[in-house]
Amino acid sequence: MDKNGYLLEVEDLWVKVESKQVLRGINLRIKKGEIHIIFGPNGSGKTSLLGTIMGLPQYRIIKGEIKFKGESIKNMPSFERARLGIGLTFQHPPSIKGARLENLLKVMGIEEQRIKNLAKRLSLLEHLPREINRGFSGGEVKRSEVLQVYLQQPELVLLDEPESGVDLENIVLISSVIGELLEKNKPIIKRKKSAIVITHTGYILDYLHADKGHVMLNGEIVCSGGPEDVFDKIKKCGYEQCASCLTSSKEK
Repeated sequence: MDKNGYLLEVEDLWVKVESKQVLRGINLRIKKGEIHIIFGPNGSGKTSLLGTIMGLPQYRIIKGEIKFKGESIKNMPSFERARLGIGLTFQHPPSIKGARLENLLKVMGIEEQRIKNLAKRLSLLEHLPREINRGFSGGEVKRSEVLQVYLQQPELVLLDEPESGVDLENIVLISSVIGELLEKNKPIIKRKKSAIVITHTGYILDYLHADKGHVMLNGEIVCSGGPEDVFDKIKKCGYEQCASCLTSSKEK
């Protein structure tokens, strides 16, 4: 944790994928225990931000800084960031032929009964011997992602559209487990985990209370505020009007 209490600090971050500029001057600060929601249309840079924080190799930092617990991580490979306590769920995770879900979880050093208990809760007990995501439905893929990140127990959880493409029953179940991971039953001062949650639809707000909301457009965070207020303005004004509907701010 840095001296100001921030778990994550993103400072003037500019990022390219090949020759395309995908992030432009991103500033974001998250304290321990906070949940930040990022809204935005497809292609606005939301997934690129999470991928850059996680250190995925296709995202090339041109300028700026990323600090986790007060130390720079921008030159660290993904596996070192994971060891430090950052976990990511993908919007469209790949299926992996020949790799069984239960073996992946065991390699993480997790006790078998704990794996089975959570898998049962997420209706994934029969999926443990199967290859990761192969033949899984949309809801099963999302539940599998939540299973993996929950068992990892990261301090910073990066969730890329956890409610996308799943039905109401799955959203309720996924949100319940995510809320437990993020210690939402505790006062914020006692929580040890933080999260960035990307959403396109905003449905996750009905089941997971967040502390701050941001809107991304064209690789920039154009405005911020209370999550429900931000989402209400999006529904009334549309994304393109967010900069004029909400108080614009570059300081998060």
